Amino acid sequence: MEASSCSRDYKDHDGSFKIWLCVFLDLVLLNGRLVSRSSDYLVGLASYDITGPAADVNMMGYANAEQIVSGVHFRLRARAFIVAEPGGKRVAFVNLDACMASQLVTIKVLERLKTRYGDLYTAENVAISGIHTHAGPGGYLQYVTYIVTSLGFVRQSFDIIVDGIERSIIQAHDNLRPGSIIVNKGELLDAGVNRSPSAYLNNPYDERKKYSYDVDKEMTLLKFVDDEWGPVGSFNWFATHGTSMSRTNSLISGDNKGAAARFMEDWFKQKSTEPAEHDLFRSDDKLNEIPRRVSIIIPRPRENYKNFTQLASSFPATGGERVTSFLSSTQRVRSIFRQGNRPAFVSAFCQSNCGDVSPNVLGAFCIDTGRPCDFNHSTCNGKNELCYGRGPGYPDEFESTRIIGERQLKKAVDLFDTASEQIKGKVDYRHTYINFSQLKVTIPSSNGSEQVVKTCPAAMGFAFAAGTTDGPGAFDFTQGDEKGNPFWRLVRNLLKTPDKVQVECQLPKPILLDTGEMKQPYDWAPSILPLQILRIGQLVILSVPGEFSTMAGRRLRDAVKMMLTSSGNNEFDNNVHIVIAGLTNTYSQYVTTFEEYEIQRYEGASTLYGPHTLSGYIQEFKKLAAALLNKQTVEPGPAPPDLLKKQMSLLPGVVMDAAPLGFNFGDVSDDVPALSKFKEGDKVSATFWSGCPRNDLLTEGTFALVERLNGVDTWVPAYDDDDFSLRFRWSRPSKFSPYSQATIEWRIPKDAPAGVYRLRHSGATKGLIGCINHFTGTSSAFAVR
Repeated sequence: MEASSCSRDYKDHDGSFKIWLCVFLDLVLLNGRLVSRSSDYLVGLASYDITGPAADVNMMGYANAEQIVSGVHFRLRARAFIVAEPGGKRVAFVNLDACMASQLVTIKVLERLKTRYGDLYTAENVAISGIHTHAGPGGYLQYVTYIVTSLGFVRQSFDIIVDGIERSIIQAHDNLRPGSIIVNKGELLDAGVNRSPSAYLNNPYDERKKYSYDVDKEMTLLKFVDDEWGPVGSFNWFATHGTSMSRTNSLISGDNKGAAARFMEDWFKQKSTEPAEHDLFRSDDKLNEIPRRVSIIIPRPRENYKNFTQLASSFPATGGERVTSFLSSTQRVRSIFRQGNRPAFVSAFCQSNCGDVSPNVLGAFCIDTGRPCDFNHSTCNGKNELCYGRGPGYPDEFESTRIIGERQLKKAVDLFDTASEQIKGKVDYRHTYINFSQLKVTIPSSNGSEQVVKTCPAAMGFAFAAGTTDGPGAFDFTQGDEKGNPFWRLVRNLLKTPDKVQVECQLPKPILLDTGEMKQPYDWAPSILPLQILRIGQLVILSVPGEFSTMAGRRLRDAVKMMLTSSGNNEFDNNVHIVIAGLTNTYSQYVTTFEEYEIQRYEGASTLYGPHTLSGYIQEFKKLAAALLNKQTVEPGPAPPDLLKKQMSLLPGVVMDAAPLGFNFGDVSDDVPALSKFKEGDKVSATFWSGCPRNDLLTEGTFALVERLNGVDTWVPAYDDDDFSLRFRWSRPSKFSPYSQATIEWRIPKDAPAGVYRLRHSGATKGLIGCINHFTGTSSAFAVR
């Protein structure tokens, strides 16, 4: 082999130390080449914007018809990883900053992948999972139950998610390179509590005593390492609801998991570019503060800048001006594209068995008395509307979101930094569709033998309408209701009266909505569900199309693990890592244990297919696990319906935008006060005449921007609407008014460098004849000391 340049440089020099150092470096380089050649996997990661319409659309999650989007807290993304054996099988996993996956979205994404890649990516090896934020635009699911409050199907919500998933997979596919995967797991104790503890306590004592907590505290993390570039991303699974943001919030937000993902991506970017002395961690590995990208993009001001206030006064607000649609994209702080040849770092915080897990860790209290809610029913003097969970930042839900996100970040960073167990082994998968409305399930009987039971067509109980402590319902519904009441039964019967067979099948659930048997104008609930196992070496991902409760998830994981490790097959041992990926590929509400179902809390009332739903899942996943273990194929099962052509929408479109006489779009209507000087923690805001954000979603762009003066007259982007510290609020004076305004609010973070700043708003307007025009405008400059 030819000598390296290092060897050639030093072989004639004196000094044995240099010679041995050079030999050592040669060995390191050689080892790196050998590792690259022997990599077990090809690894690719990517991310794409799926923020959706930032106005007029109902949010998905709380089923609150009054919760209408009116701005952006921070943007939503689809994050994907692909792992492939060279010349062998591959899997693709997509994590969505969305409430849940949608069957219709999955169908259309797979159709596009089929056109582009043939049979490389199919329903068998592609998983699409939601983080369960309750602060994203709705209207993208196909079943009536889930789009009633959004006034039907919302094409913009649907299209942006389909496009974002497809683009993230395309980019991850293009990024495939030799690499390795390292797994780690550990406990995170302060990011979730059980919101239905009375139901959990109905599980057998002998089962409960095997666990230290009534929710799962374990986070499992994958660290993806490129052979050449080093770490390129991480995905982790941890169970806690995306309900730090309340049912009254109207800003698009990824909630605590979306926040954690941004924090970690920024942490890695800052860590990889800043000197060690500026690391964000103390010696005890505690996070000092949320990482920001501004400190690595914007240089510190020159020492001769003595009077920022005077300098700022020379930059008044600009008038609004028409621009090309590319302006907001070119001014973004972050970039999805490679930095040179290096792939952008992608971090995803995925959802698991979060069904009964709340991030509102201070507990549930009555808003009228301040006392704890009733333990069994989560009511206050018999009313569910007064019982609310409190997050750690109470009463500030943005602060609660930040804290729960940061707690997940800290644990993820610790697992990332200490990960050492390398993933090795085959990439494989099994997938099938099961009709859960009539599934025969074999379960143990009380006399020790076996009996065959059945699941039921989907139905929701009275306690479903009571909501939870994360988002209480209305009227006189309560959790734990096993009877219902005559008035609501009468209302129910106007839609569909369940027959005797259905009533008995769903017992002890009193049926409020017989959704599985409601077919007008089209299906109200799914009956055919996708079940999927993805295997990457000793990691096994169970893709489930719903929200499993804590104990339901434990039972499913244990059953699959027993199947994989007790067969004597050498491919798996007790070190197998099994994670549940909740809300994946489609959505079918909750899954509780048989014992929790008996209590009929919110989760039990929302377990659609009756008391044996979990047993059905366990039975069918064991079949998939056996097929995976024995290299057997499985029947694909009945395909779910494609209801796109049947979708209806009552949401009116944007008619036109207008600005008051004498004003242009982008003009400031409420400016930053003159000669202002702000400091860390202060809020700066400005309001602009604007157009409806539905005119252009500014995908991979930004509606709001904080710019910083660099030098004499150059403005550079510092924070955009993907930053936690910046909020974009949009409003109109009345529902049908053509006038609208956008307010940018910036809470100055700790690490914002002193200097001169201004706020910029970009958007689009629609003319009366349908023409779309883009505009921008800036506030007056201000000083930050």
